[in-house]
Amino acid sequence: MENVGLIGLSRQVTLERQLDVVANNIANINTNGFKADKSMFEEYLRTGAHEDNFVGRDRRVSFVQDRATLHDFASGPTEQTKNPLDVAIDGNAFLVVQTPNGPRYTRDGSMQINAQGQLVTKSGSPVLGTSGPIVFQPGDKNINIAADGNITVLEGVNRVDSVRGKLSLVSFAQAQQLLKDGSNLYSAPAGATPQPTTTSKVNQGFVEKSNVNSVMEMTRMIDVTRAYTQISAMLLAQGDLRKSAIEKLADVPA
Repeated sequence: MENVGLIGLSRQVTLERQLDVVANNIANINTNGFKADKSMFEEYLRTGAHEDNFVGRDRRVSFVQDRATLHDFASGPTEQTKNPLDVAIDGNAFLVVQTPNGPRYTRDGSMQINAQGQLVTKSGSPVLGTSGPIVFQPGDKNINIAADGNITVLEGVNRVDSVRGKLSLVSFAQAQQLLKDGSNLYSAPAGATPQPTTTSKVNQGFVEKSNVNSVMEMTRMIDVTRAYTQISAMLLAQGDLRKSAIEKLADVPA
């Protein structure tokens, strides 16, 4: 394949992956705590042209290579729900969630209480406190979640607060190392150690919405689609040119 074909193909592959990232962002516009992803590209220079003969030294050929997908951990807008079990995190911390595959980390503070009295996410995974799962008693009322994550209730007819636990808030020195596990959960690979943090606070009765900018993502999708179409047209024109050249050579008398 000629260089122009290889270069165009390399760009189309990266555009296809970028389109997947943009489409996933758009699909999660309404997912609480979702963090948008961004593609990062770099230029890959091959040491020499493969099939062309230039005067002097071969020229280097420039390809496109997608290097990584970055997480945009900017805070999303918060929405007041007035649900006492909802919290929005003010800061860079994550809530810790217990899953069958181990602990996961999320910014989705939309919570509920399951049949066993555990504080869980909307998907049913227990939300961990500093001492493990947080469990409420049947007679608990007036649930209060303080800014530092301490959870207190009025138990039965008592008028004295009873402590039910404290939300575990953790942060990471290099949050970009986190791996997405579903829409708004992250897993920590080896080397990414969660650290308890006291600098972040929670706001009860609020949830953090997705940080996806719908207008920007739609614009990006249009740009990616347009670029892909232009490269397809260029490759098609290149193919027609080669076909025409071959046909003309075939007409040359031997």
